Amino acid sequence: MKSLMIAAASVAVIGFAAPAMAQDMAPSGYGTIGGAFINAEGADLGAVQGRVGARFGQYVGVEGELAAGVSDDSTSFAGTRANVDLNYQAGVYAVGYLPVSPKADIFARVGYSKSEFDVSIPGASGSGDVDGVAYGVGGQYFFTDKDGIRVDVTRHDSDDGKADVVGIGYVRKF
Repeated sequence: MKSLMIAAASVAVIGFAAPAMAQDMAPSGYGTIGGAFINAEGADLGAVQGRVGARFGQYVGVEGELAAGVSDDSTSFAGTRANVDLNYQAGVYAVGYLPVSPKADIFARVGYSKSEFDVSIPGASGSGDVDGVAYGVGGQYFFTDKDGIRVDVTRHDSDDGKADVVGIGYVRKF
């Protein structure tokens, strides 16, 4: 009899917990728009950056990112001044969140990114792309239930070079 009551109680707890867990894992969407400051092998570039993502519960999410260059820079390359311009940067990331309050999160992300640059030196020019692993950390704070601000730092790492990106943007939950 005692084991029958324990089994019934267990089934009842599982029956109530399963819908609650499923509800917590339902994806919630978000988008961001903002600016990015990029240091790519000594060239300081600017970009407009947007993201679309889905968050599954409190701790896990995925996001896609796209940036377009808006300012270029020159740097020294093999003793020659080279002008560097970002055409685009695209990436996909897995994101882990740590809620620190009902309105604030810190997060870490890791994924894959690809960037295309135009480079010109006196007498020659060309374009090339760089791809590889990207990883970073950041935080976000929501002023309302749907509107917030996000700051993050991401390292783009490839065999062809490294780039550090600092982004700041507006976040909107869907």
